[in-house]
Amino acid sequence: MEWWIYLILHWIVSALALGITAFLTPGFRVRGFFTAMIATLLLAAANYFIRPFLIFLALPITVITLGAFIFVIDAIILRLCAAVLSGFEITGWIWAIMGAIILSVTSGMLHFLFI
Repeated sequence: MEWWIYLILHWIVSALALGITAFLTPGFRVRGFFTAMIATLLLAAANYFIRPFLIFLALPITVITLGAFIFVIDAIILRLCAAVLSGFEITGWIWAIMGAIILSVTSGMLHFLFI
């Protein structure tokens, strides 16, 4: 498979996972599939540039919690992206953490099935 086809397929599956997460999590809203596609690009950029810095800063607490704090870091990234993009809303920190957990599971399952 060509690399660009794989990239587009990965992008679509990630946007689908974000849409399913918005459907399953009450405080997590995505206006439409186009917004989910843009949010996925924004999340990818934030995960590439911001997440490593946050993981480095939170390394001691991540070790103490045996890695569970990673979901809080993912929630921070989700809330940052929701603050920047209109049409993508997360109403509170609890829903952001729940959304991070559900997004992780949903994305993993969909990528396993389709990619």
